[in-house]
Amino acid sequence: MPDAIDAPVTLAGIARIAGVGRAAVSNWRRRHDSFPTPVGGTDASPQFSLADIEQWLHAHGKIERIRLRERLWPHYEVLGDRAVMGAALAEAGRRLLAADGVDQAVPVQSSLPEEAAQVVDETVEVARHEGGRETFDFLLSRWLEVHVRQVSTTPIPLGRLMVDIALAVRGDGAGGRSTRTVVLDPACGVGGLLLAADEGMREHGAEANSAALALLGTDVDPVLAALAAARLGFAGACRGGVVAEIRAGDSLRADPQDAEQADIVVCNPPFNARDWGHEELATDPRWVYGLPPRTEPELAWIEHALARLASGGVAVLLLPPAVASRRAGRRIRSALLRTGVLRGVVALPAGAAQPHSVSLQLWILQAPSTVGGAVSGDGLLLLDAATSRGVSRRAQSIDWPRLSGRVLDAVHAHSWSGEHRTGAEEHLPEGCVIIPVMDLLDEQTDLTPARHVPETAMEAQAKLHESWGRLDGLLDEVRSYSRSLAAIALSAGDDVASTVTVSDLDRARALKLWQGQTLPGELLHRDALPDDAVPVVSVPDLILGVWPGSWLAAAEVKEGFSAGSLTVAEPGDVIVAGVERAYRVWVQEDTPIVLGPQLYALRPDPEILDPWFLAGCLRAPANARQAGSHTSSSARIDVRKLQVLQLSLAEQRAYGAAFKELLALEEAFRSVTAVGEDLVRGLGDGLAGGKLRR
Repeated sequence: MPDAIDAPVTLAGIARIAGVGRAAVSNWRRRHDSFPTPVGGTDASPQFSLADIEQWLHAHGKIERIRLRERLWPHYEVLGDRAVMGAALAEAGRRLLAADGVDQAVPVQSSLPEEAAQVVDETVEVARHEGGRETFDFLLSRWLEVHVRQVSTTPIPLGRLMVDIALAVRGDGAGGRSTRTVVLDPACGVGGLLLAADEGMREHGAEANSAALALLGTDVDPVLAALAAARLGFAGACRGGVVAEIRAGDSLRADPQDAEQADIVVCNPPFNARDWGHEELATDPRWVYGLPPRTEPELAWIEHALARLASGGVAVLLLPPAVASRRAGRRIRSALLRTGVLRGVVALPAGAAQPHSVSLQLWILQAPSTVGGAVSGDGLLLLDAATSRGVSRRAQSIDWPRLSGRVLDAVHAHSWSGEHRTGAEEHLPEGCVIIPVMDLLDEQTDLTPARHVPETAMEAQAKLHESWGRLDGLLDEVRSYSRSLAAIALSAGDDVASTVTVSDLDRARALKLWQGQTLPGELLHRDALPDDAVPVVSVPDLILGVWPGSWLAAAEVKEGFSAGSLTVAEPGDVIVAGVERAYRVWVQEDTPIVLGPQLYALRPDPEILDPWFLAGCLRAPANARQAGSHTSSSARIDVRKLQVLQLSLAEQRAYGAAFKELLALEEAFRSVTAVGEDLVRGLGDGLAGGKLRR
């Protein structure tokens, strides 16, 4: 690639080039007058000339030189559009593979913009110096990093675990092996699971299958399909016996791979895709276990995977936890259990894959054998492999070797062939049970592992130990806040402080007031909150204590906000619930939220009003009583009538700091109550069970 070609680069790009954090680059820019000036972008996200940055970094001893592939990536960023960037990278991969004599069909766009075609030429030139696969893998990883919210990928260790599970089950119960193993991913994305299958089969070697391997993949996004094809082409370029065929298409509506039966299906299907073709596919022959409801697209993927399996084939799907318990899917779950095709459900720790906030599940399924006509077994394998019971909202650090070992130990301990193994129950790892199918067929048919796996004595003791530690920490917090707040001296005078209403502040433009609006029920999602979602808060959620109880897709929020049909509160806004029995006031600190009816967003002018001071004044119970209608049990609060003290900004900040500590104390009291209830419950259960050590 000619050195003369320049491109803009962001602060984050400079940090990657120099191998430092973005804060370090900002510090260089602040300390050194010689740091290059921006050539574009905005004040919040400036862009710099790559040539100027390279010269400055070299002159100040930050780098020796920028590698060609690093110099190439900003040229992709200039293309802007995700699809164009991906199509250009896929086309570059196709040309590089063709130059190596690999005939890998890549379903790429028929024509690229002139700028994208030039970047493809530059990529081919760079690859001559730094290697085709190395260059492609580097650019693909950067592309995925930039578009992480739009393109979901399965972590490599999780993909290997899914493949190892499939191989273990198939090896135990498949009977004779064919001379050719077919692995299918009907929603392959950029091909991560198929790569894991390739590696897994290679490690098993002749013991698993010494003959040819066919890797089949489909994705509805032609750009992702093209990238997957190129990626698999590079992975298989150095060895024979592997056929990779990736096609663009909608697997549910018109599967381009329907002519081939698979021995193994591994899939991480898209979550919550309500427009999956429910109406047009109502009479599809794949729905052997029942027509999936419109709100249950994951069950459609399960039945599609079973329809594509050969006799005795195994499917492992990564699914959200709600699939195991939603009422709408009970009938199909019952059918999967009765026919024996559902063999196991494994709950993974939160953070195992996107969305990182929930404990996802692996569903293990096996197609009936043509010999016996049905799958037999000891029962349904349920494994709660999460590090803590319940759902955590924070991603955890996953110990993948330990997790994989625990899951595979459970899989190997279970009899997938139906032959009873003496002492099999004793070999199951902790958190694992085998439940007879008839015990699960009730009104809910809830297959959530945590509901059926008994808590061990070791887990109970560890939970108690953790709770005592949390209680000690909370009590320290309470004491700290108490000392600080107890030092506050309240005036003993009878002077009445002057106040002003929210309505007056709105008219004076000291703040802006927005009211929440009716929420689009057809667009609301009420399951696990993915990374790119916008939480929705409603008064019923506040009353039930489950907020945020629903969410909207970011694109839907953007469209609704632009059309004026949605009210979106930003970080720094003061939120008020205008109903007496759900009255709450808080400062929104982390992410934007969508407000439902009877909720209000107040955005103070920071030069006039301190947000914590404003929230503290508004949340006073006496203030709410004075502004309430008192006409019924669901009395409303007239937010415009709420009173705010008239103080200078400096005085407001002092009050705001005190209000903030008071709120923290209140939250600490709530946490102490919750932890105390857990301790009383846990100790009570243990003592009632005769577990007191003597």
